[in-house]
Amino acid sequence: MIREARGMTLLGFIMVLALVLFAAYLGIKLVPIYLNHYSVVTEMRAVAQQSGAANMPPQTIRRNLMSRFDVSYVRHVQPENIRIERGERVNLIVSYEVQEHLIGNIDALIRFERVEPLSN
Repeated sequence: MIREARGMTLLGFIMVLALVLFAAYLGIKLVPIYLNHYSVVTEMRAVAQQSGAANMPPQTIRRNLMSRFDVSYVRHVQPENIRIERGERVNLIVSYEVQEHLIGNIDALIRFERVEPLSN
């Protein structure tokens, strides 16, 4: 006779498997959005570090950034999401939202905002 039961029951195994599969599903849906944001940050840094970027007109900065986004296959960022604020420092600001459908009527809304100071 077995004195102690060891291991996992079939019901326990199915529940753990369901949790692991749900986590994998969320990863498949959300990781590309964060990789896309990493490309946004990389391109913003490249534009911000250009010589004399702080003295460029806002439309030129916006056009340069959008052309870099096109080359890098950046999605979700539109020209109206790009702002240039002048104060003590000139900052390049990109803020946007991404809505991703998950299951049924459940969506994920992810907001991003990144600020990069422009160099002189």
